[in-house]
Amino acid sequence: MLNRLLVLCLLLGWRPLSANDTRIVPPGADLEEVWNDGEFTEGVAVAPDGALFFSDIPHDASPGTVYRFDPKTGRMTVYCADSGKSNGLMFDRDGRLIAVCGANHGRQALCEITSDGKVRDLVREFEGQRFNSPNDLVIHPDGSIYFSDPRYLGPELVELDHMSVYRFDPATGSLTQVTRDITKPNGVGLSPDAGTLYVAETNNQSLDVNSPAPEGVPLRMTLNAYPIKQDGSLGERRVLVDFGQQLGVDGMTVDVEGHIYAAVRSAERFGIVVFSPEGRELAYIPTPNLPTNCCFGRGSEATTLYVTAGTGLYRIGLSIPGYHPATAEPVAQ
Repeated sequence: MLNRLLVLCLLLGWRPLSANDTRIVPPGADLEEVWNDGEFTEGVAVAPDGALFFSDIPHDASPGTVYRFDPKTGRMTVYCADSGKSNGLMFDRDGRLIAVCGANHGRQALCEITSDGKVRDLVREFEGQRFNSPNDLVIHPDGSIYFSDPRYLGPELVELDHMSVYRFDPATGSLTQVTRDITKPNGVGLSPDAGTLYVAETNNQSLDVNSPAPEGVPLRMTLNAYPIKQDGSLGERRVLVDFGQQLGVDGMTVDVEGHIYAAVRSAERFGIVVFSPEGRELAYIPTPNLPTNCCFGRGSEATTLYVTAGTGLYRIGLSIPGYHPATAEPVAQ
């Protein structure tokens, strides 16, 4: 009888949820609320001293804020009161806070947020046209920056006829478009061998969430892997996960063993989903609200995963330390 019921459920589209791999999520691990006074939190990143930084993005024309959380003292402070609608954040090898700043009255640029809380543009155009709305970034051990440029919100004119991932080299100032086959890139991540770039395709078929796509328009929601060539360009795309018509991945991070921790925003089952490098689900950490991004701590918090979701910042103690590509040893070519 049980087998017949299982077959019937599978035919109706139900799938059993995978059990957590206890090597990744230890038994009894719980997601803890750290802070919940934001508007739309995003882009959590860890500094060299172990402090956590994250963006809070208002839905109106307000400029946005970057907050700093010190896990040693529990103190939360404003680091940048006018972030230019910063979204994804990451510290580079020299301790500079690099940010992607979006549209909706934001800077629409790849930027540096200086130690005194000021925002400085690094690059804001591709071939003379303004970026759509830079969203997420990852810094390679060689110092180059991969960042995504979709558009989800904002009244600004869309100048580019594509939404792409770019590679920016701070040493030379060169900017290269590295994808054209992803229709709307979102989160980006890097494998521990620095040889694979992970890219979330989160195409909701709308340039503004206030004007959603018509009913029945097919979405494109995938998690993808690209081999990184010696010159920093990308090889052929491999689809790891296809989420169908459910919302897919926003931001992501990886651990030192190469597992991908993805902020999945599916209405039916949202949270942090841990995938193998081949796209097999290994663990699921539910979040109280739709998650946006995640990042591991440093030092004594190397196995603590910080998560931005809804209006807050959360954390959970896991088993495997996180991988921080920007400060990792450069990979020998």
